[in-house]
This record gives sequence, structure tokens and C-alpha cells, in this order.
Amino acid sequence: MKGKLQNKHLTPRLHCHCNLISDAGLKTALSDWDSDMGSTERLKDSTDTLLNGNRGDQEGARRLARRLYHLEGFRRSDVAKHLGKNNDFSKMVAEEYLTFFEFTGMTLDQSLRSFLKAFALIGETQERERVLIHFSNRYYQCNPTVISSQDGAHCLTCALMLLNTDLHGHNIGKKMTCQEFINNLEGLNGGQDFPRELLKALHNSIKNDKLEWAIDGDELKKSLSELADNKDNKSITRISSGSNPFLDIAHDPNAAVYKTGFLARKIHADMDGKKTPRGKRGWKTFYAVLKGMILYLQKDEYKAEKSLSEEDLKNAISVHHALSIKAVDYEKKPNVLKLKTADWRVFLFQAQSPEEMDSWIRVVNSVAAMFSAPSFPAAIGSQKKFSRPLLPATTTRMSQEEQLKSHEAKLKHVSTELAEHRSYPPDKKVKAKEIDEYRLKEHYLEFEENRYEMYVKLLKEGVKELLIGKDGDAGLKKSQSSPSLNQEGQPAAAKVKRNTSERRPETPPKFT
Repeated sequence: MKGKLQNKHLTPRLHCHCNLISDAGLKTALSDWDSDMGSTERLKDSTDTLLNGNRGDQEGARRLARRLYHLEGFRRSDVAKHLGKNNDFSKMVAEEYLTFFEFTGMTLDQSLRSFLKAFALIGETQERERVLIHFSNRYYQCNPTVISSQDGAHCLTCALMLLNTDLHGHNIGKKMTCQEFINNLEGLNGGQDFPRELLKALHNSIKNDKLEWAIDGDELKKSLSELADNKDNKSITRISSGSNPFLDIAHDPNAAVYKTGFLARKIHADMDGKKTPRGKRGWKTFYAVLKGMILYLQKDEYKAEKSLSEEDLKNAISVHHALSIKAVDYEKKPNVLKLKTADWRVFLFQAQSPEEMDSWIRVVNSVAAMFSAPSFPAAIGSQKKFSRPLLPATTTRMSQEEQLKSHEAKLKHVSTELAEHRSYPPDKKVKAKEIDEYRLKEHYLEFEENRYEMYVKLLKEGVKELLIGKDGDAGLKKSQSSPSLNQEGQPAAAKVKRNTSERRPETPPKFT
């Protein structure tokens, strides 16, 4: 995918998690709460309270939503915090609030303009994302034939926000063209392309008339553009996939920790498998932390309470749709594993022992197998040039059994396609470029076959073996074994058990 925002902006996800903890008993509407845990909060002009932000009932949510919409006792800047919290009651409030908006027959940009003028969209990045998800769901509910899925509606909503920032922000440089906008959204409408005419109309609308949103004077301290570029907020941020501005991943500070330990890293290939320049290939030692679907490479040992530095985020690697194997073709150092990412970057990592190398390979592949969302179908077009399908960075919504079936189906499809591809080799008289395209596709299919074979093998071994490492190291926690066990919840931080070889030394080990 080509697009000017690839390295410039941070991007929204296709979906986010909401922690659904239901508990009946609230009597009336609720107001301002600033934390999800540890406090008892009170409504303005009311004697009712909210315990820990987790109690709620439908009638209370309906009353609060009505007051928020009509701004009865609330400012515009108060609204978003009640719609974007990560608990069951806030979700109910948001759903009730959106029922006051009728988007039927309206275009997405018209609906978004109407929505953003009703209140000030401020707060933490994840809170604002949740609000946009509620908007997207409501738009899809009102216009189910315009966009093929709720995820597609949310993706396009976030794309409009980014486009607005790019076209009307204070950034310097060439603005995103309509064609770049279309290219960046290829395959993101439930695996299909959005209608070209729809995207052209949306691009022209945002280009000619920027999105405006409600402002409450001094109350609005953070602009909506921070959704795309939030450099000051280091606790919740995004890590670029480097391949498409609409597929980047969120850093979740509450994600489970699956494995830690010292690793020496060498960058072998950049995005799309391009050889890394010689001056950037050197070995460098890090303290590695596999947290959620992100492998963080830090200078210092992991501390849960310590915020990540800009350098830590820069070095982070997403393991969604990745494959880790022993680097049998690298003989200069022992205990080296190879990690190939979704955007075809290649990293070499040296572990402290053969056992540690095997453990890292198993845990990384297990996380990728269990949590990577199903890939989008390959784009269908008349061009002869081969392009790899997009691999979404979102977490799967499937149960463990559904995930296994999905991987098995994908493996069967890839194996069949590889066999068909090999049955029609290019003629010796064709141009060298066509031969290169043939080999590129063959290489891709071979890799995908190996990747899905590994995923299927690991999932067939069973949840128990994956949750509890055979060598006693950090396994995948039961609460994280399958999204079906906690489909809407954010992963809780998991304590890591270590064997003797994994205990944190005071100083980094020396790698040979």
C-alpha cells in the first residue's frame, strides 16, 4: 500500500475492546468519573453514586444519555468521558446516546459532521476510539447496505479523521491525494474494496469542507487531531506497522506479559524484504518483553510501572501474522532465531541458550497463532504484478476452536494455490520481470504455507500446553487463551513465571 501518511500519522484500529462487567442497581443517571477503578463518584445535582465505574442498568443509562444529549447539567466537554469509558455502563450510555442521532439516508461524512458538532471529542486516545466505534456501529445500523460491516464503517470513519488531519492540519508537505486515499483503504471493507465512487466523494467532501467539532473554550485542551498524532501521551500510543496507515496497532499498557529476557537483535531485512543497509545490520542487545502481540525491545529490564520511552516504541515489533523459526542458515552465532513479520521485515535474535531460543520461538508463534485476526482476501484486479494481501493488526474475535478452523481453511487454500501456481511455470521466453513475479508469488505462498502449518500445529496441541509451558516458563494465561473467554475485555497484566535460566541478571549477558 502506498500512502503519504504511512510514517507521518498514527492510526485508529478497526475495533477496540470494552470491559463488560454487568451489575444491576443504579437508580438514576450518573456523571463525572475520571477513573475506572478505586473510587466512589457522585452525580452532579444527584445523590446517586457509581462504584468503581462498573455498575449500571439500562434505565440509568437511558436517563444519563438523555441529559448528555440535551446538555442538562453538563457541558459539551463532559459528554465524551461518559461515552468512552471501558465498562458496561458506559457502553450502555453510549448506545442510548447514539439513538438520538438518525443517520438513515445520510452519507458517512454528513453523519460524522452532525455527530462531532454535538459534543467535544476529548480524552485519552482509547476513550475517543470507543466513542468513534459507537458512532460507526450506529451509522452501520442506520445504513446497512452502504458499507458491508461494522468494522468497515469504523475503518472508514477513522480514515476520514486522518484525511481531515492530513488535508487541513498544520503538517508540511504534499497532501494525501484521492488515489492515495483509495489505495490505503484497499481491501478494508470486510475484506473487499470500498466502492471507488464512494471514496472519491468522501475525499472531495473532506478536501472542500474540513470536519468541524464542538469546542468549549478553555475546556477543550486536546484537539481531535491528536487521534492521529498524540506525541505527548506516552501511556497509550500506537506502533506503526510500516505498511499501511489504517492497519497500525495500539500499545495496550494492560496487555498480558507472555515472556521476557535478554536477546541480541540484528535487523536482516526491512519492509517488503528489502535488504537492510550494511550500516544498520549490527547486533544490539535488548531486554525483550513480549506483551500482548507486541515484542518490546528495551534498554533496561522490564518494570510494569515504568512508561515506555520513544526509543522503546520505535524498536517495538508486532508479532501479528508473524513466524519465528530457528535460523538454520545463519552459522556465525549459536542460538539464533529468525522472526519474519506481517510486512516481511526480518529480524535475527540470539538467545542465551538453545532452550531459550526454542522457548522464544514457541511463545511468539503461539501468540501469533492464537490472536492474529483472519487475513483479508487477496485483491482481485487486472494488474499482473503480484501484491501480498493485507494482514490486519487487530486481535481476532474468534473462539479457540474457530481460530483453528480458520487457520486450517487458510492452510488448505494456500497449499492448493501453491500447487496450482507451480503447475504453470513461466515460459523460458518470457521477460525476466515476469519470472521475478512468478518467483515472488511462489516465495510468498511457501512462507504462508509454513506459517499456517505452524499455527495449526500449535493450536492442535491444545490450550493446556500453550497456557502452561512445557519447560515451566511463561505460558499464555488462561484468561488470554481465547478471545471467546474475554471477548470484549482488555487483557489484564499477567505475572511471569521464570525458570532458572530466565531470571533477570543485574547486567545484560555477553552474547558470542
